[in-house]
Amino acid sequence: MKNKQFVLILSAVVSISGFSQGMLLPLISFIFERDHVPSIVNGMHATSLYIGVFLTSLFLEGLLRKWGFKPLIITGGLLVSLSFLLFPIMKTMTFWFMLRLLVGVGDNMLHFATQSWLTHVTPRAQLGRALAYYGLSFSLGFMLGPLIVPLVNIHESLPFLISAMMTLIAFALVFTLKNSYPAADEKPVSLKSTFINFSRVFKTSWVAFLFPMVFGVMESALNSNFPIFALKHGLALIDITWILPMFSLGTILFQVPIGSLSDHVSRSRLMLVLTLIGAAVFILGDVFIIHRYIMMGIFFVAGVFVGSLYSLGVTYMTELTPRHLLPAGNLMCGIVFSIGSIMGPVIGGAVISATDHQSFFIAISSLILLTSFATFIFIMTNRQSTEE
Repeated sequence: MKNKQFVLILSAVVSISGFSQGMLLPLISFIFERDHVPSIVNGMHATSLYIGVFLTSLFLEGLLRKWGFKPLIITGGLLVSLSFLLFPIMKTMTFWFMLRLLVGVGDNMLHFATQSWLTHVTPRAQLGRALAYYGLSFSLGFMLGPLIVPLVNIHESLPFLISAMMTLIAFALVFTLKNSYPAADEKPVSLKSTFINFSRVFKTSWVAFLFPMVFGVMESALNSNFPIFALKHGLALIDITWILPMFSLGTILFQVPIGSLSDHVSRSRLMLVLTLIGAAVFILGDVFIIHRYIMMGIFFVAGVFVGSLYSLGVTYMTELTPRHLLPAGNLMCGIVFSIGSIMGPVIGGAVISATDHQSFFIAISSLILLTSFATFIFIMTNRQSTEE
């Protein structure tokens, strides 16, 4: 299999996955808001997707080493497709909670496998650019996903069925790939060895995991809580479905240049600058929430500076982590992302409720700023260690 075809197939899989996630979060938030579900309950329900991601994270390294990359991607794709097909069957809070959890399980399988496969075959000098394209594919799908949410006004089942069909088509392409396995570790994989690998990776690469975590908070809060916040301030559903993709558009246009830049400059300093600007931009959201076009501009600029945090964090982790520990490192990126994603809707919903729907973006801005501060501490600590 030629490398170009390999990359295109993985990109298609990741893009459709992004499309499904980009559609699912605002879609269910809108449906629940229309059904007068309280904001805090709406936000907490959205965590089920990421609880599924978290619950499977501890076992995926063992499955990957046993099955290889291809079967894990296919299994994840089938779980996601089946879940989307079941959404229209029964509309209850509990049933939809379980289906979103299964979507999280499937998404984690395919993202962990595709991400690990890509970092496994890509030379380290090209990782920034390669993972930028990986992130770009996801962002492209994530940008387009919200655009089919208004189809819910035609029939509530329509967005779910479209996502299920697109997922099945994309994952059929994976069958054309030849299976491969990650680099062998010296010790057999078990739950105990997984935790040992986690501790080894954390010691060398802890700062890199802050970026997938804060990206998880940001992504889940924006797609789950922002529709509620915007509706409370008088914006229409069509406004929201145009504002949300602007974040992904900013990410798409600048992800590859920023990823390429990270191959040539200090990644820690680059992350520091990006997060500082991103925090400053997001705080403007609470001020201009009633202005549709200004909000589109805010989301676009925020996407430019912090839309690449996940892929940059993975690249940074790969730079700091020994090669045989990369599966554990990739898994930890998924775990911290899921933790952040679980926190996001809860924090966002709590802030919206506590401020009587007057504030939301201050929570995201504050967390990004804390990440900037931690990165600065890491830079100063490393500088002192080098001088000694």
